[in-house]
Amino acid sequence: MNALPELVAESPYIWRARRSGHRHRLICFPHAGAGAGAYADWARLLPPEIELAAVQLPGRQNRIAEAPVTAVAPLVRVLTQALRPVLDGAFSFFGHSGGAVLAFEVARALQAANGPRPSCLFLSAQSAPGTTGRITQLHDLDDDELAAEVVRLGGIEPEIAQDQDVMDALLPTLRADFDLWEHHRIAPGPRLEIPITVLSGTSDPRAPLDTLDGWREQTHAPLTQRLYPGGHFYFLHDPSELIQDISQVLLKTDRTGSLS
Repeated sequence: MNALPELVAESPYIWRARRSGHRHRLICFPHAGAGAGAYADWARLLPPEIELAAVQLPGRQNRIAEAPVTAVAPLVRVLTQALRPVLDGAFSFFGHSGGAVLAFEVARALQAANGPRPSCLFLSAQSAPGTTGRITQLHDLDDDELAAEVVRLGGIEPEIAQDQDVMDALLPTLRADFDLWEHHRIAPGPRLEIPITVLSGTSDPRAPLDTLDGWREQTHAPLTQRLYPGGHFYFLHDPSELIQDISQVLLKTDRTGSLS
């Protein structure tokens, strides 16, 4: 019996759970403050036809000693090169919250460079461009307020938030990420040529349901919405339904990498 794949670091920016004979690769971009390890459990939940890879950014987990990213454009340029080893064959992007914006920007940069393109872009818990001004800003809260808000959203367990040493390590990167993504605005540009699936919790205060359809303006391909019970971290404790839905989409991909 084959052992379940394990998500491990392969380079500074890539963690991967290698699967021989896979048909598709799902590349995940984590949310504010999180690292690639946020997707570790996904490796055992995905079907054997899908290999998991995840983006690792400075300032977290095995890169905790590095300064967090402070500008989006240089990060996108780095990632379009750093991710090349996992952009072969059929692949798709999944990003949650700020990770959704990063996934979109990388997909746009790859298209602009006539590079490899994801078969599908899954954008989770992120309002469409032009609507984010309605969302409460968190980057300028003090440490106690920021920690309390992330706990309220479900991103940190209350018992973890009570450990001051852990929070002292987490908060600088968390604040830097909120500062980065809350100030970033997606510039007007050519639409993508790939389908977008927008995913959201039905009671997410950071991605209200009436702010999601605007992603339709960012692609010439179809846009699909999938809603799940819950808030901003609707899948955190049990991602099985989300992974099943994503897998069904990806396994419809034909040999050329387009969705049938």
